[in-house]
Amino acid sequence: MARKILMVEGTDDEHVLKHICGAHKISHLDEVKSHGGDVRLLNAIPVQLTLSREEGDVVGIVIDADDNPVARWQSLRDIFAQAGYPNVPRQPDQNGTILESPSGTVLPRAGVWIMPDNKTPGILEDFLRFLVPDSQSALFAHAEHSVATVPERLFTENDTPKSVIHTWLAWQEEPGKPYGTAIAAQFMDSQLPEAQMLASWLRQLFYPG
Repeated sequence: MARKILMVEGTDDEHVLKHICGAHKISHLDEVKSHGGDVRLLNAIPVQLTLSREEGDVVGIVIDADDNPVARWQSLRDIFAQAGYPNVPRQPDQNGTILESPSGTVLPRAGVWIMPDNKTPGILEDFLRFLVPDSQSALFAHAEHSVATVPERLFTENDTPKSVIHTWLAWQEEPGKPYGTAIAAQFMDSQLPEAQMLASWLRQLFYPG
């Protein structure tokens, strides 16, 4: 039986993607698999492509660009080329990349979304920044300022987006909700353009036509 598998870095990604799917009525994925980080996710991709050999299988991958989206895509491109996908594009599609099942193989249809937007450096929390409603822009700016001026910075520069998002969520009517629950509670707006784009990629990947 054909299976629809979405591979993600961690549990935060898992819950965000599940709530985006729910908000946009992407009705059924067999599994959203978190892997405990980008290295483990990258290592798991070839294995999943090998396991997904039923006709109609689909594998989606959501991974952070971190500070080098070009290097991230090259790593993914190499994985797919080595697995047997011909003509993998030199750059990711800005709307999310989709690779059809190669003719004459049992490889699955596959797709890649590089957080936050397939083109810029960043992580999941940079994508979540896109979902902050305009009505919250002043409060979010204050959270950014608070994090930037903290007397003692114990977190790394790369973790700044996480610190800002968590600070902003701590100031909501129900403080400290996890990301997915915050989307469900509409603290974040899952209908804003960037979420629509992610949902469109998910729909085209798993339910083409």
